[in-house]
Amino acid sequence: MLIGKPVTVLGGGVGGLAVALACAQRGAAVTVLEQAGEIAEVGAGLQVSPNGWVVLRALGIADTIAARSIRSTTVRLRDFRRGAEVFAMPLGSPFHLVHRADLIDALHGACRDAGVEIRLNTRVAGVEIDGSVNTLKLADGTEEVHGLTLAADGLHSAARHVFNPRSKPFFTGQVAWRATLPGRDLPPEAHVFMGPGRHLVRYPLRGGDLTNIVAVEERDQWAVEDWAHEDDPKNLRAAFTDFYPEIKDLLADVQAPNLWGLFRHPVAKVWHSDNLALLGDAAHPTLPFLAQGANLALEDAYVLARCLADDAETSEALAVYAALRKPRALQVIEAANDNATNYHLRPGPMRFAAHTALRLASRYAPHVVANRYRWIHAHDVTR
Repeated sequence: MLIGKPVTVLGGGVGGLAVALACAQRGAAVTVLEQAGEIAEVGAGLQVSPNGWVVLRALGIADTIAARSIRSTTVRLRDFRRGAEVFAMPLGSPFHLVHRADLIDALHGACRDAGVEIRLNTRVAGVEIDGSVNTLKLADGTEEVHGLTLAADGLHSAARHVFNPRSKPFFTGQVAWRATLPGRDLPPEAHVFMGPGRHLVRYPLRGGDLTNIVAVEERDQWAVEDWAHEDDPKNLRAAFTDFYPEIKDLLADVQAPNLWGLFRHPVAKVWHSDNLALLGDAAHPTLPFLAQGANLALEDAYVLARCLADDAETSEALAVYAALRKPRALQVIEAANDNATNYHLRPGPMRFAAHTALRLASRYAPHVVANRYRWIHAHDVTR
């Protein structure tokens, strides 16, 4: 049961605020520990697919986010050199193209309204577990004792390493740039320009006032796994110099792209103790090739809060949560890993055959390909 129960959440990102809100709505006394000086996100868009949107609706903030987002019903795959459409994939239920800052702001506002306490400038550097007691070691050298703790503190989660000390990431041989630009009068769709060893995703945000760019390149030289690292825009332009003129014109306006290395982190083998659980990237970091990172975090948050609200011991509820979520995360992440290969085919018979098949499917049976990912997008954890 959660009514009146103290709950500590590590991290004030999408997953942390979502689970804080879901628990508070079920009567818990929630405190969020966030290392930043303010609850804010800058400079990036994300795609909320139907499986994430149903969670936002259940949390009562879908209307707020809908007013700030763009509904999209199609993803278009295009050739890198000519810009020609290879495949138009109907999405079925709408996706929402959302600025991450708007999603964070809506979750933050709903948490405040629900009575969630948010402590800023509080970085958890280490965790010690002793039965049902969690000792949090803060970066300022102090220690605090907490009960039920939900770790949504991202890739470098202090709690994850307690459960999975030998879990080490490896560089995928890919780096990604992110940038936003003023609006370009774009259609309400994500367009993926596919090239050899590279691809670029472009879509509008905030009613078309902004354009979001994510560009991925395969290369041997690795980059820091920190998407706040700023790169020289000349490097981005050089990587895509042979792309369609529309893309080169777009990149010419990028002034301060963020660059980060893409690393594969194993899905955590252990997700919980008697009184602590992982969610979101702390449990299952995913590569950005199916736009599912935030959506999986939202799913986790809802399922975790619902399990804790059931009439069960906390340890049992956390075990049920992990059993429900781990297989799902593994499947989605494997699909995302495969998509990187599909986007980056080199010139030759394989690329020709793959693109020819997609063009034929786009003309005669577009929903056949779209249904390939229906198991991801139609999943509804709120039922």
